[in-house]
Amino acid sequence: MNEVKASMAGSVWKINIQQGESVKSGQDVVILESMKMEIPIPAEQDGTLKELKVSEGDFVNEGDVIAIIE
Repeated sequence: MNEVKASMAGSVWKINIQQGESVKSGQDVVILESMKMEIPIPAEQDGTLKELKVSEGDFVNEGDVIAIIE
């Protein structure tokens, strides 16, 4: 199990992978928006997106868990 965490505070602008879908290492799971910049948050391992913990528009802080990959 691998937790995908926010690298900085921001709003969830776009979700690229839905629960149950396969994901590859380096693939962007979500895109955050912070200070008018888009920040991609990639998966760190191959697997399946087991749980998505955010919705588009949610605000996250640095270190918050965004998703769980198995």
